[in-house]
Amino acid sequence: MSPKILALVTALVAGISMAIQGSVNTKLGQVIGNWEAILVVHVVGLVTILILLFVFSVGKGDLSRITQGPWYYSLGGLIGVLIVWGVVSSMPKLGVAVATTSIIVGQTLTALIIDHFGLFGLSRMPFTWLKGLGLVLLSVGAGLLLS
Repeated sequence: MSPKILALVTALVAGISMAIQGSVNTKLGQVIGNWEAILVVHVVGLVTILILLFVFSVGKGDLSRITQGPWYYSLGGLIGVLIVWGVVSSMPKLGVAVATTSIIVGQTLTALIIDHFGLFGLSRMPFTWLKGLGLVLLSVGAGLLLS
């Protein structure tokens, strides 16, 4: 399997996982409260990654280098809290499909901006009218799901 196909399959699995995770997180939030669910999600995630790193040695990196990058590289945990809160707050009101599509539209718009300007030290990938059309069509599709 080519690296590009493998990356697409990996992204597809991530998307499937996000829809399932959003659904179960939402139900957990309805049982114990949204902020409490966010805590449980992150504690379970922490325990999981600790086991993967220190029991199964899956990591190939070096945690001691954490201070070598800019401070904002470590904001993923904070952003993760915002993401899970947004998901558990929106899915009960919009449904999984509409909330997920809205999330994807916001994600794609932000990704296009990051790509175009090469933000966070990533390679620049210029914005094109076809990418803009794709975003418009994605947004129209999101709007159609609201009906």
